[in-house]
Amino acid sequence: QVQLVESGGDSVQAGGSLELSCLVSGLDIRKYGMAWYRQAPGKERELVSSITRLDTANYARSVQGRFTISRDKPKNTLNLQMISLKTEDTAVYYCAADVRDGGAYYAGTHWGQGTQVTVST
Repeated sequence: QVQLVESGGDSVQAGGSLELSCLVSGLDIRKYGMAWYRQAPGKERELVSSITRLDTANYARSVQGRFTISRDKPKNTLNLQMISLKTEDTAVYYCAADVRDGGAYYAGTHWGQGTQVTVST
């Protein structure tokens, strides 16, 4: 059974940093495209970043230069390093396993339960 468990969400001040982690069981993350999505209240779920099985990374324009996606392969964990956080980064962040190149999800995509990131002034 595939399970994804996110951690690392917190409340921080604008300009601060956080690192999110997604521990995956039941699936080898080296063999699948992976992604981080987020959803803010009243807004659509949006792709934040994705990484292909060949480690090509993709970022939303809004986070380019501030966020870094990576795999910790020995731990079977997907990470998202976030720096220079802005209030508009406030959202629930979701880990997704088995996405298409570019980050698009489909019916077979597996999801975590999400972790809350709150950025205040």
